[in-house]
Amino acid sequence: MSADRLTTVYVPCDSAARAVGADEVAAAIAACAQARGLPVRVVRNGSRGLFWLEPLVEVQTAQGRVAYGPVGVDDVPSLFDAGFLDGATHPLGHGLTEEIPYLAKQERLTFRRMGITDPLSLEDYEAHDGWQGLRRALQLGGEAVLAEVTESGLRGRGGAAFPAGIKWKTVRQATAAQKYVVCNADEGDSGTFSDRMVMEGDPYMLIEGMAIAGIAVGATQGVVYVRAEYPQAIGTLNEAIARATRAGWLGGDVAGSGQAFHLTVRKAAGAYVCGEETAMLESIEGRRGVVRAKPPLPALAGLFGQPTVINNVITLATVPVVLARGAGFYRDFGVGRSHGTLPFQLAGNVRHGGLVEKAFGLTLRELLSDFGGGTRNGRPIKAVQVGGPLGAYVPEHQWDVPLDYEAYAAMGAVVGHGGIVVHDDRADMRRLARYAMAFCALESCGKCTPCRIGSTRGVEVIDRIARTDGARREQQVTLLRELCDTMLHGSLCAMGGMTPYPVLSALDHYPQDFLAPVAEDKPASAERA
Repeated sequence: MSADRLTTVYVPCDSAARAVGADEVAAAIAACAQARGLPVRVVRNGSRGLFWLEPLVEVQTAQGRVAYGPVGVDDVPSLFDAGFLDGATHPLGHGLTEEIPYLAKQERLTFRRMGITDPLSLEDYEAHDGWQGLRRALQLGGEAVLAEVTESGLRGRGGAAFPAGIKWKTVRQATAAQKYVVCNADEGDSGTFSDRMVMEGDPYMLIEGMAIAGIAVGATQGVVYVRAEYPQAIGTLNEAIARATRAGWLGGDVAGSGQAFHLTVRKAAGAYVCGEETAMLESIEGRRGVVRAKPPLPALAGLFGQPTVINNVITLATVPVVLARGAGFYRDFGVGRSHGTLPFQLAGNVRHGGLVEKAFGLTLRELLSDFGGGTRNGRPIKAVQVGGPLGAYVPEHQWDVPLDYEAYAAMGAVVGHGGIVVHDDRADMRRLARYAMAFCALESCGKCTPCRIGSTRGVEVIDRIARTDGARREQQVTLLRELCDTMLHGSLCAMGGMTPYPVLSALDHYPQDFLAPVAEDKPASAERA
């Protein structure tokens, strides 16, 4: 390269990339360039979501960005020697980033900027279609924005899949001096990381979505409730809010419209149950995170007793593209009543773990083979848990069912937040079922008996199943099923109501694992060496 031509090198600042040495790689690239007298600008972008390649270093060339990864500090001198600043070939090279098959086969709508921009750069955000949705929302007015969101078919991406337009309409029609928009960013499901990626890699998208929601329902205050274990996300989001406020995208006069929308961040309480919307409201208000009975619905009596929109990060982050491109554009993606796309998250024992944004309707088999590449250790896949720690285990004969809300509900499973955790053929499904009950017992808020007591009894019954045989075992299996039925239909919230999903799916599809002799119980895991 020419010694006087400034070259931009991108190194992710995402916490997953930093965990495997991205900060050290960025420093090494800057130091090596300086030592060789080469003008290099290192930009810390968000992650593309190809986590098996992190740290993924990209170089801006005339042909586009060229990717190299996973890059370690010791690899940096050889990259310079090979001429990577000009996009030259190298054993760690993957060619043009956008042509990597894992990325090229996706349909990135919500995540279209992910990994492309500096997360905190307002200039980058606006240069890549940022604020277009908010500008259009201000032109349309609240009623028309509500109609647009309703027509798009957007449903809650936190797991419940409730139509966003209906929830927003309830809040808009409510009469109150103060209304709120609350973002549930307490992402606690195993194998999920899309919310964190948004907050760390494209925070203005979430800010824009919440401002649009405020316009739609007449709310002037917003709160983002962020998982306590996400310190980097909290810091990035707070800085983004401060910059957006100074630039006039938040505050008392949003984009010069005369409308107000103020946004604050609250750190979560560190309890899984606070991901349930009413327990979250209790926590924000300064109390212990205990589930509230419904009615009243939060849409009518939510935060501080006022009408409140509650959506998760991905739901609100999707709103800007709906407004910018139009309801029809977004609605055309997906199948049946599952419109648009979902960022599926591949984790566990999988070769190519990462984020895959695709329209609803693809199959689990496509995700596991076309994107995941099978297990990391090459062993056969035995079970796949879909939808977080309270999601069902899906056996191979169900991998061709389209991933959409209704199809999965029909087979007793949930799509949930899009988390996919892969287990190989050595997984002990009895121990995984037991873990689900133990997890519920540990994380229950304790308000309702089916969840509080049922989960504790569930652990005991699963242990007895493994220690008995014949008629006594059958009796315990029947008891476990009856216990699950009580939890499913009697619990106040999804904490107890969904714990039966992994338990019953393990029992139904892998009964042989419940017949094996009991070894010393150890924590169940997605992969064992």
